Amino acid sequence: MPTRRARSLALVAAGLLLVGAGCSTSPAAEPSSAPTTAASASSPLTTVDLAVPPGLAASPFDEPRTVEAPTGWTVSLVVRVDAARLLAWTPDGKLLVSQPKDGQVTLVAPASGGGEATTTTLLSGQNQPHGLAFHDGRLYVAQSDRVDSYAYADGRVSDPRPVVTGLPDAKSDDLRGAYAHALKSVAVGEDGAVYVSVGSTGNISAEDRDADPQRATILRVPPGGGEAAVFARGVRNGTGLAVAPDGEVWTAVNNRDNVQYPYDRDYDGDGRSDLGEVLPAYVGDHPLEPFARLTQGRDLGWPYCNPDPDVDPGTPGSALDYSDRPFVRDVQTNADGSKLDCATLAPVEQGMGAHSAPLGLSFTTAAGLPAPYGSGALVGIHGSWNRTPPRAPEVAFFPYGSDGTMGDQQTILTGFQSPDGERWGRPVSAVEGPDGAVYVSDDDAGAVYRMQPPA
Repeated sequence: MPTRRARSLALVAAGLLLVGAGCSTSPAAEPSSAPTTAASASSPLTTVDLAVPPGLAASPFDEPRTVEAPTGWTVSLVVRVDAARLLAWTPDGKLLVSQPKDGQVTLVAPASGGGEATTTTLLSGQNQPHGLAFHDGRLYVAQSDRVDSYAYADGRVSDPRPVVTGLPDAKSDDLRGAYAHALKSVAVGEDGAVYVSVGSTGNISAEDRDADPQRATILRVPPGGGEAAVFARGVRNGTGLAVAPDGEVWTAVNNRDNVQYPYDRDYDGDGRSDLGEVLPAYVGDHPLEPFARLTQGRDLGWPYCNPDPDVDPGTPGSALDYSDRPFVRDVQTNADGSKLDCATLAPVEQGMGAHSAPLGLSFTTAAGLPAPYGSGALVGIHGSWNRTPPRAPEVAFFPYGSDGTMGDQQTILTGFQSPDGERWGRPVSAVEGPDGAVYVSDDDAGAVYRMQPPA
């Protein structure tokens, strides 16, 4: 289905500097005086004090913190969870938090009225557990090399069953430790089909497209079990993975870094062609981070084709559009177009600014968030680690229409980054709770926040 053509325009920042990104080992440039974020049609945000219970006031909450949230909303710290990553609600109203660094999944029991929550360990000794999903009373947990399901009841799990094994990770014989995107995400469709993200080995590791099992993919395990098969490919690192209320599968992708300028013209004003050059001012906004609806056999182009946000392709200072975007040839990996015809790829439904690093993805209930938001998708945006100015961390909301169209990005929580680019927190995942609040994990601060809308 075509997406709504709702353009968010922004000018490329003058003098933008960037070195290396994502999987690159290049050192980062010093940040400039002001961070930038992707253009978004946000409702007004207000600076609010982050409420911190006395027992949770260790660093970085040992000093007052403020965030920016929609007018009338409050934000509080509800629990400290070390390196908190993805979130999922249990059928009995508890919040699960994955902790791949610690090899465990923590069960959080929110306190009545949003006070300090309590925690217990649900699973431990796992291999980088990351993605979490529920279906028909069973919990699905994606480790770096497998997905298992468990019967869940009353805060306990039992009856472990393998869903898919042998997924590539740093311990795989053919990778010998060289694997940058080992963490997996998982989602389950209404019919019981299981979807698993398998990230690329590195930045432009084209061999992933021919590997067995294929990397840079979303795999699908049929309802009732069976062999995992490629559902979508060319997905560099689809950490954001969720099934929409209408059953469609969506992914939010961490795209490639250090893209070469793909046009035979002068971009930087020195009078010479910049074809094939890595230009900081171009790399800072290219390629966009895809937010795409997946269907069987869809190809998101990586590493041969890049979704392009330029309204005037390749033009310095072009306005940027993140809706319904076409692909351009990657001159480094697909110079003559023989690897993949980019014109044959369906445009990307939505996107985010380059190097945003979208991680957790979830959908609201049918009723959605209070006005002016409604139903939609929540994306935890980690922020860039090597862009100058840095792309700021945030929680983004994308309106989702009853016709399956995805609207433009709207920021609903930010304020974790100071003007000089220094950060005290980085959101990972955001999920709507049964109480109507939005819960947000932060792996940098080791925290879970609660965003309470006005009554």
